[in-house]
Amino acid sequence: MSIEDQIRSIIDDDMMTESDAMSIKDGDSLRSDHGMDSLGFVELRVQCENTFGIRIGDDDFTPENFRSVGTIAELVRTRQ
Repeated sequence: MSIEDQIRSIIDDDMMTESDAMSIKDGDSLRSDHGMDSLGFVELRVQCENTFGIRIGDDDFTPENFRSVGTIAELVRTRQ
């Protein structure tokens, strides 16, 4: 399973979004296209750290890095 698909799975299992997580495209904005709120992003950060065995520091927990499934996947790749 790709990192992107694992992130979608996390969103599907644990996040409250306005759409089906498995239909989220890599470049879709999680906030504006799918309605993820700030608490959802915090939970997504924690779940990504647990799932991928990485630490996402405060410097990396930015809107740019958490804009989309694709940007989160790139962050995960750089932290692994």
